[in-house]
Amino acid sequence: MNRRQLLGATAAALAAPLARPALAQANWPSQPIRMVVPFAAGGPTDIPARLFAEELGRVLPQRIVVENRTGAGVVVGTDVVAKANDNHTFLYTTVAHASLRALFPRLPFDPVADFVPVALVGVIPMLITVGKDVRATNLRELQAALKADPGGMTYASSGNGGALHLATELMLRSMEARALHVPYRGTAAAMPDVLNGTIPIIVDVSTSALPYAQRGETRALAVMDNTRLPQLPDVPTTAEAGFPGLEAYTWHMVMAPRNTPAQVVQTVNRAFMQVAAQASVQQRLSDLAMRLVTDSTPDSAAAWLREETAKWTGLIQEANIRIN
Repeated sequence: MNRRQLLGATAAALAAPLARPALAQANWPSQPIRMVVPFAAGGPTDIPARLFAEELGRVLPQRIVVENRTGAGVVVGTDVVAKANDNHTFLYTTVAHASLRALFPRLPFDPVADFVPVALVGVIPMLITVGKDVRATNLRELQAALKADPGGMTYASSGNGGALHLATELMLRSMEARALHVPYRGTAAAMPDVLNGTIPIIVDVSTSALPYAQRGETRALAVMDNTRLPQLPDVPTTAEAGFPGLEAYTWHMVMAPRNTPAQVVQTVNRAFMQVAAQASVQQRLSDLAMRLVTDSTPDSAAAWLREETAKWTGLIQEANIRIN
């Protein structure tokens, strides 16, 4: 699958005026549309979801109600959507969905069979950073330091089995190196130990990692993407740093319960793509280091999800990662 094509924005889409998509059915939507976010209100997933909800209300004839349903990672909120049968309930989720099968063998739903991908909304790359006192100034130097002390260096994550943990393990396998994992209850809890030098390495979502790197409190070594971040133009991609194919993101995707009519799925897809093409929305979310997708289809979103699920399932099994 060509990610450049998938993620590329089109100038024509930006220039096109917004138009209400043709309604899927004569009576749809017949009530407010519920968008379940399986993360806490005010967080990095909730903020884009609410921005989209606000703008979608101008495109669709019913308002979009964001409902935060947390618990057991993303399991509780995802289960709510899996069991919905009103054709007006959707899931706004992240890369966490791709690792559910591998991490939770006894789920109350099937992350693949019980959902239909609607649209890949945006992608936020991970940023490989080290404490400012760590001598490594690039990925090759970090690799050498890790190999010189096998399993002796530590890295922080936001929790066992989370996106940061998986991205770091992917990096270590690419480097053929080992390090000791120190899980915390979220990035905010981990950062004080990174800043004071207790933990030398943290791979974090760019949204969270950027402010520390921009202030010089951490050193950014590489972006886990094929495109540099505009906010850190001097920081190379992982391919430029000598590790082609080492890419990791958190991404945002809209999904629907499996029995949602195809016409409804197509209508919601078009509405999301119209909003994603707005220059004002792109600018607001670029501040969160999110690169919006303006040409996603249900089929391309499904292909992306299959690829990401295979990638992270393989890593979880290979590294024997378990949720405690």
